[in-house]
Amino acid sequence: MSTATAPPPRVGPRRPGHRAGAHRLPSGLLGIAVLVLLWEAAPRIGVVPERYFPPVSEVLTTLAERATTAPFWEALGHTLYGWALGLSLAFVAAVVLGFVLGSTPRLRAFTTSTVDFLRPIPSVALIPLAVLLYGTDIRSTLLLVTYACFWLIYIQVLYGVADVDPVAEQTARSYGLGRLARVRHVVWPTTLPYLMTGLRLAASVGLILSITAQLIIGSPGIGQQITTAQQGGAIALVYAWIVATGILGVVINLGVRALERRVLRWHTSVRGEADA
Repeated sequence: MSTATAPPPRVGPRRPGHRAGAHRLPSGLLGIAVLVLLWEAAPRIGVVPERYFPPVSEVLTTLAERATTAPFWEALGHTLYGWALGLSLAFVAAVVLGFVLGSTPRLRAFTTSTVDFLRPIPSVALIPLAVLLYGTDIRSTLLLVTYACFWLIYIQVLYGVADVDPVAEQTARSYGLGRLARVRHVVWPTTLPYLMTGLRLAASVGLILSITAQLIIGSPGIGQQITTAQQGGAIALVYAWIVATGILGVVINLGVRALERRVLRWHTSVRGEADA
C-alpha cells in the first residue's frame, strides 16, 4: 500500500509589497503623525504653556512664511556650506592618513598615543580657540566640523585597513601586484564598508557641530538665526528654525544612505537588505 505524499509548496519570488522595507515608510509616517498631534494638542489643552511652546500648526505656518524669504535660504546655504566643506576636508584627510598610517604598522604604533589623546577631546572644547583664531567667520565652523568628522572617519578607515584578509594580501603579492595595485584591489574593497559607516556618522555629527558653532559663536547660518529669534522673543520662529534643522538632518541622512547603497551595491549587507 503506497502513501501519497503531497508535493512541497512552490515558493515563488516575493512580491514587492511583501518586502520587509515596504512597511518602514508608513510606520515612520505614523510616528510623525502621532508626534504632530501631541504637539498640537499639548499647548491647546494647557499641558504646557502656549507662550513658550506654540502649537505645531503655528510653527509650520511660520516656517512656510519664512521659507518664502531670501534670508531663510541664505542661512540654509551658510549651514550647508560649512557642513559640506568641513565634511569634505575631514573625509580627504582621514582617508589619506588612514591608508598611509594603517598600512604601515610602525607609523600606526608611533601615532597611537597621539590619536588616543586627541580623539576624546570634544569639538565644542575648541570653540574658544576657534573664536580667537577666526572670530565669527565661517572658518570657526569649519574648524569644529572638520575636527569632529575627521576622527569618526579616520578610526573607521584604520579598522578597515586592519581587517584585510592576510591570505588575500599574500595572494595578491604572489601574483606580483604592486603596492598601489594591492591597495586598489584588496585593501580598498575591504575598507570601503567601514569608510561609508564613518561617513554616515560624520555627516550627522557634522551638521550638529555646524549648528552648534553658529549658535554659540554667531557665525552665519541656521544657528545664528535661532539665537536672533530667541533674543527677539519670536518663539514660534525659534521652533520653526528647529523644525527646519530636523528636516535638513533627515534629508542629509537619506542622501548619505542612498549613496551608501549605491557605492556598496556589491556588498553582502546591501544585497541582503535589497533581497529582504
